[in-house]
Amino acid sequence: MTLKECKKEEKADREFQKKFKFEGSINVLTQMMVDPAVTEKKGGGKNLPLRRGEILDVIQFTNQEQILCRNSQRRCKSVGAEALLFL
Repeated sequence: MTLKECKKEEKADREFQKKFKFEGSINVLTQMMVDPAVTEKKGGGKNLPLRRGEILDVIQFTNQEQILCRNSQRRCKSVGAEALLFL
């Protein structure tokens, strides 16, 4: 990983912490897969765009219906729990 990529990731992490008022370091709890049977969604607002079969990093289980996730492009937003499957 180059220095430029490292700085870009650090900046994305700082923005995430500011946006979601997240304290401490960002730790991945587990990984989950988007259900292949779910319809693809564009996302927007606080929701992450969903692609069938995509693997997401789970950062925090916020409540019964929403999970805070990060995709492969390091975008962090909420995802509906009904759209995810455990690996």
